Amino acid sequence: MLGRSIRDAFKSVFRNFSLSLASISCIAITLIIVAVSIVVSFNVENFTQEIERDLTIVVFVDNDATQEEVNNVKQELEKINEINKKEIVYKDKNSIKNDMAKESEVFNTVMAEWDEKDNPLKDTFQVKVKNAEKIGVTADKIKKIKKVSVVRYGEGMVEKMISSFETIKKITYVAVIALILVTIFLIINTIKLTIFSRKREISIMRLVGASNFTIKTPFIIEGMILGMLGSLLPIGLIIFGYPALYDKLGGYVFSPLVKLIGSASFVYTTSLIVLVIGIIVGMMGSASAVRKYLKV
Repeated sequence: MLGRSIRDAFKSVFRNFSLSLASISCIAITLIIVAVSIVVSFNVENFTQEIERDLTIVVFVDNDATQEEVNNVKQELEKINEINKKEIVYKDKNSIKNDMAKESEVFNTVMAEWDEKDNPLKDTFQVKVKNAEKIGVTADKIKKIKKVSVVRYGEGMVEKMISSFETIKKITYVAVIALILVTIFLIINTIKLTIFSRKREISIMRLVGASNFTIKTPFIIEGMILGMLGSLLPIGLIIFGYPALYDKLGGYVFSPLVKLIGSASFVYTTSLIVLVIGIIVGMMGSASAVRKYLKV
């Protein structure tokens, strides 16, 4: 029974070839935009996670702080819920001086004359936050700790970057939902015209006692076929176009800090998502058309 329904669905697609082709073309165009939106959304999410992993607040301790007071600063940092306690890194000013001296011969020459008392650098803590959106709030809490002199994390720029990424994600989510609704509308209209073109055949099937399932199933499968065929072009663009774009851009956008997702699994996962969206949307559109126009 199901095999016959599938056969009838394919027959209907080819019987109404011009209508099916127009519908598949429109579905393909909308699913291309859906695919682009999904790729952008996943990459923006990846950008945000990368920034959150690398985002560091540098806490400078007063020069006159005793070792006990430095230890107290660390204890107070560990009490702040927004801070990842496992990633609190302490460096005393002599370690910082040695690191800077290794990086530059000029620094090495200048710093060679500094002893422990003359060293103007400050002891520091480097901390990472659990949620990048709360970095400003976290920095404000750190500033209130006794013997903390300066807190640096790229004020302003970080918040703007995260806010921009969040806005882009929301726009892509809205775009995907809107385009899915457009695709459903296209399939509803295609199935509606198919139903009207087969009115006489449907009437005969009813007269001979065909079940509602037998009448409805080919139309629902036809919608799924249209959705599947409409997804093939977007899938091809993802599989061949995204890796080419990745190579052309060198794996990042604007800056090496903003890295694109480069794994093959991402390409195939995204392709599968687009295929599933195409089939499900096709099924939803055809089911809606059958319920509305077939009256069974």
